[in-house]
Amino acid sequence: MSSDFQYEEEDFSSSQVNTSILKRILGAVRPHWKWVLGFMVSIGVVSAMESFFTFLGKRIVDEGIIPRNTDALIHNLTIYGVVSIFFAMFVFAFIFLAGVLGQRVRYDLRKAVFDHLQTLSFSYFDKTPVGWIMSRVTSDTERMADLVTWGMLDVTWAVMNIVFALFFMATINWQLMLIVLVMIPILLRVAMWFKNKILVEYREVRKINSKITGTYNENITGVRVVKALRREEENRREFDNLAENMYRRAFRAAWLSALFLPVVQILSALAIGAILWNGGIQVNLGTMTIGGIQAFIAYVTFMMWPVQDLARVYSEMQQAVASAERFFSLMDSKPDIVNKPGATNPGTIRGDIEFDNVTFYYQPEKPVLTNFNLKVKRGETIALVGPTGGGKSTTVNLICRFYEPKEGRILIGGEDYTNYTLEAIQSRIGVVLQTPHLFSGSIRENLRYGRLGATDEEIEEAAKLAGAHDFIITLEKGYDEEVGEGGVLLSVGQKQLISLARAVLAKPEIFVMDEATSSVDTLTEALIQRGMEVLMKQSTSFIIAHRLSTIRRADRILVIEHGGISEMGSHAQLMQLRGHYYNLYTKQFRDELEAQFDPFAVPERSSLDQHLPGQVVAAGD
Repeated sequence: MSSDFQYEEEDFSSSQVNTSILKRILGAVRPHWKWVLGFMVSIGVVSAMESFFTFLGKRIVDEGIIPRNTDALIHNLTIYGVVSIFFAMFVFAFIFLAGVLGQRVRYDLRKAVFDHLQTLSFSYFDKTPVGWIMSRVTSDTERMADLVTWGMLDVTWAVMNIVFALFFMATINWQLMLIVLVMIPILLRVAMWFKNKILVEYREVRKINSKITGTYNENITGVRVVKALRREEENRREFDNLAENMYRRAFRAAWLSALFLPVVQILSALAIGAILWNGGIQVNLGTMTIGGIQAFIAYVTFMMWPVQDLARVYSEMQQAVASAERFFSLMDSKPDIVNKPGATNPGTIRGDIEFDNVTFYYQPEKPVLTNFNLKVKRGETIALVGPTGGGKSTTVNLICRFYEPKEGRILIGGEDYTNYTLEAIQSRIGVVLQTPHLFSGSIRENLRYGRLGATDEEIEEAAKLAGAHDFIITLEKGYDEEVGEGGVLLSVGQKQLISLARAVLAKPEIFVMDEATSSVDTLTEALIQRGMEVLMKQSTSFIIAHRLSTIRRADRILVIEHGGISEMGSHAQLMQLRGHYYNLYTKQFRDELEAQFDPFAVPERSSLDQHLPGQVVAAGD
C-alpha cells in the first residue's frame, strides 16, 4: 500500500458516552425482543426471590427461633424449600436465555458487517489496514454482544435486587431505609467520575489494539520478507513499543476499575455502621426486633454486591462503547463507487473502450492521470509499461471501475460506463494479478469461484486451455486437492495457472493481467502466455508487465508516464522509434544474455524505473 494512504484511526476522545451509540447497541437485540423479555422476567423473579429469602430469614428468627415456636419454624422452612425449587428453575431459565441471545446477537452483528463489507468499494480496502477491519469483526462484535446479553443481565439483576431490597427494608423500618437512600446518590456520583476516566483509557486501549492486530497480520503474511531482510529485531522493537503503550493504558484503566470497588465497600461500611447504631437504639426501645435488624443488615450487605457488580459492568460497558463506536464507524462507511439512478445491465460490455479527457488522483495535489485520452478497439490487446507510479495500474483499475474518473469519462461501446451497473461491468472482467489469491478449499472450488454453475467438464477444459491441467492431475486428489489458506500448499506458478484457468472459465469480455508472469520461472511463463493467448482471443485485453518479452505480440504498447502516454505503437514500431521503450527492451535483453553466461548476475527488474523516472503516487501502482 502506498505511504500516501496510511489509514488514520478515528479519534473518539470524548469523555462522555454517546447516547446515540448506546441506542444503536441496544438496537442489536430488538429483533430478539421475545428472548430479552423472557430472560428479564426470569431475572426479575430471581431477584424478588433472593430478597424474599432474607425477609423469610427475619420471620424464621422472630416467629420461630426466638419464641421457640416449632410450627412457625417448620412452616417458614417449608416455604423456603418450595421457593428454592422455583428459584433454581428461573436461574436456569435466565442463564439459558442469555446464552442463546448472545449467540444470536453475535451472528447478527458479524453477518451485518460481512454483508456491509461486500458493498464497499475497492478504494476502502486499498487504504484500510486488514488488522483494523478484523478487529472490528472479531473483538469489537464480541464486546458488544457481551454488553447486550450478560451485561444487560447483570445490570437488570443488580437494579432489581436494589429495588426489592429497598422495598423489603421499607417494610421492616422505613426510617433506616432512608439512610440507605441517602447513600445511593453518592454512589452514583462516584460511578460517574470513574466512568469518564475509565472510558478514555479503554478507548486508547482499543485504538492501540487495532494497530497491534495489524502488526500481527503484516508480520505473519509477510514472514518471507521479514526473514529475508532480517527485520526480526526491528519488528520486535516496534511491537514492544506498541505493547508497552497498550500495557500502560490498560494498567491505568484496570487501576481505576479496581479502585472503584474499595470506594463502594467503604461507603457500604459507613452505611452499615449507621444502621447498627440507629437499629440498636430502636431494639432497646422495642420498636424493632432482633430478626428485623439482622435482616436489615443482611439487606444492606446484600445490596452492596449488586452495586459492586454494577461497577464491574460499568467498566466493561466503557470497553463495549469504545468498541461500538469503531464498529459503527465501519458500518457507516459508504462505498465510493455506487450505481447511479437508472443504471442498467445490458447483458454484455463488448465494444470499444475510450478514455475521454480522464483526470484521476488519489490525493488532489498528486494527480496520477491528467487529461488522459485513449481509444481501444473491441478485441484489441493493449500492453502498458512505464515507471512505478506512472499510472499503469490506475488505468486498469479505472477500466474495472474500482475507481471512477475525477474528471472526464470512460466509454464502453460509446456509452458512459457509469450508465451501467457495477455488476454489469465487474462480472464481465477477468483479472490475473502478480500475486494470485486462492481461497481455502479445493482446486475445483477455486476454479468455479467466478462461475458457480460451471460443470466439471467445463472446469477441466478451462484448466487445459490455461495449461494448468497437466500439473493438477499429478496431485494426489487431482482437482479435489486442497490448496490451503491463500493457496499456501501450491507454488506461485501453480497458483498463477489456477488463477488464469479461473479467468478462462469465467469467459471475461475484458481481461486484465497485472504483472502475472513476474514471479514465475521461464517454463511456467510460457504456459501462462499460452493461456493468455486463449483469453485474449475472446476479450479486450490489458497487460501490465515489466518483463517486456511477454508483450511483444500486443497490438499496441503504451508507455505511460507523468499522467499521460509518451509512446504508443506495436513492438516493431516502438523499436524503430528508438525511444524509451527501445532503451528498456534492449537493456532487458542485454541483462538476460549476461545472466545466461554469468550465473551470479541478477537481471534488473527495476531497470524500467531507472530509465523512466516518475513520482510514486498511487496505491497499488
